Amino acid sequence: MTTVHHTAAADKGALNRRAAFASIAVAMLLFGLKGWAVLSTGSLAMLGSLADTALDLVASLMTLLGVWIAAIPDDANHRFGHGKAEALAAMFQVVLISLSAIGLAIRAIQELLSHGGVADPGDGIVVSVIAIAATLALVAYQRWVIRRTGSLAISTDNVHYRADLLLNLAVIAALALDRWGHIAGVDAGFALAIAGWLGWGAWGASQHAIEQLMDKEWPIEKRERFLAVAARHPALKGIHDLRTRTSGNRDFVQFHVWVDGSMTVTAAHRVMDEIEALLGREFPDTEILIHPDPEGHIDEEPLGAQDLLAESPALLAQGGPRG
Repeated sequence: MTTVHHTAAADKGALNRRAAFASIAVAMLLFGLKGWAVLSTGSLAMLGSLADTALDLVASLMTLLGVWIAAIPDDANHRFGHGKAEALAAMFQVVLISLSAIGLAIRAIQELLSHGGVADPGDGIVVSVIAIAATLALVAYQRWVIRRTGSLAISTDNVHYRADLLLNLAVIAALALDRWGHIAGVDAGFALAIAGWLGWGAWGASQHAIEQLMDKEWPIEKRERFLAVAARHPALKGIHDLRTRTSGNRDFVQFHVWVDGSMTVTAAHRVMDEIEALLGREFPDTEILIHPDPEGHIDEEPLGAQDLLAESPALLAQGGPRG
């Protein structure tokens, strides 16, 4: 599990923007170099790598836009913030990636049918080596930023660039095997594989974006940890009606708690503040909404305490509903 250092919100926004600018700069450099290599070699595998770099550039631009908008504070028309801008940007990227994969696959099939080959692999190999070096530096910087901000957008960008390392190695292999191994169709074959890899990446990105747009619940492990932290407060008798979701790099949680029914409103309010502070230390950048109930009260049977007790050992320690 990645350790996230607690950093002020303004500093997180600045770090995320710098990481996005760094990825844009690397993508622009590699796009120019690979464009020249495609003209020099005529390689379809290199063309596929060029297409992926073009998508990297668009993705990095959309990442910058997404983190910029997501960092805008809540306003009168967006009381839950602007975090879903990152998911919308990801869906835009998915469309571009899918179109690029289809176009590359068609071109590769045409090349297989025409029995074409690579003109001169040397330039392509040099460019791919440069691309690997630049990508390694970018990935290292992104990981440093992610440890301090926990940004979903930068994390997604980082995964893409780490996959690019394998893509560039595949291009080197395709160029070498086509030219010096004299294996017919290997360049077009690698291009088809790259097209499939792009399509698979688009599928994965779409699922992640859809989960955020549809307000999917947190993974069970994260909910268990959240409940375990909340259970540390001695006045808490149990939890029910837990709801969680993620928007951009912000989490939202709401739940009901059982407290002593004879507790005054002032005392209950103090307990709620203490629970929020306890959870806030372990789950920064999370908006928490708590509703107090007298011990044993259940509002919604279908999503109530018994369902949560079945999946959450942390609640079993609290004793569950009484009566």
